[in-house]
Amino acid sequence: MKSGGTVEFSSDVLTLEVAQHVATIWLDRPEARNAMGGAFWRDLPRAAAAIASDPTVRVVIIAARGPAFTVGLDLKEMGAGLLGDAHSGTSEAVRNQSTYETIRAMQSSISAIADLEVPVIAAVHGYCIGAGIDLISACDIRLSSSDATFSVRETRIAIVADMGTLQRLPRLIGAGHVAELAFTGKDIDAQRAAQIGLVNSLHGDSGDDVVVAARSLAREIASNSPVAVRGTKAVLAANEGRSVDEGLDFVARWNTMYLQSNDLREAITAFIERRPPVFNGD
Repeated sequence: MKSGGTVEFSSDVLTLEVAQHVATIWLDRPEARNAMGGAFWRDLPRAAAAIASDPTVRVVIIAARGPAFTVGLDLKEMGAGLLGDAHSGTSEAVRNQSTYETIRAMQSSISAIADLEVPVIAAVHGYCIGAGIDLISACDIRLSSSDATFSVRETRIAIVADMGTLQRLPRLIGAGHVAELAFTGKDIDAQRAAQIGLVNSLHGDSGDDVVVAARSLAREIASNSPVAVRGTKAVLAANEGRSVDEGLDFVARWNTMYLQSNDLREAITAFIERRPPVFNGD
């Protein structure tokens, strides 16, 4: 499938669309409620790479076809690998090495979304379970329809969540909420998710409603200077593990490199001429 001029991407479980500086990654396996099987873990970083290669993309939306955002890991397809049955007849050391490499590869798939230089918006409806929480935790902004259900489900299937939820979620919501959700594996509704800050806001009662809201927000972001938006995301990320003073030094160095852009010149000119600025990202 070709979308948006420079982007080439094809997948059986994901669809990529690019229009008006906004890329949308659709989880597109509705008949399986977007369960995440091998094709998903293989193709998600490919979709991220396709987006990263397109200089026209300023914002990314992750949304889903069908009745659910995702029910998480496809246990029917990947259960044998989790149990080590796929490597029966080999030594325990070989099986352990294979398990480690599989986990790390799947972690990299989610991290490919977190590592995008442009903002990423998750548009959630229906179920968002297990690895779905890993995915939305890697996004910068999370919007939800009022019908959504969220669950850090792993302890209920005898797994320690290992795709990023336990690392990223504590940066988004309070430690007590993380512990409650992760220890119990309970379902929470969209209202509770909004209350604890897991999602930014609620929009309507369907996938269509939340996608409309996500597109509106994406257009708002895309209308700003791409240089400034990318820089803002980089500075926010750089704050992790730094003191306030170290963060201030980082942003001072960043602006030393990028402040004098054509976008800044356009912003000043537009202000003087009393018109909306038109940013080109240079």
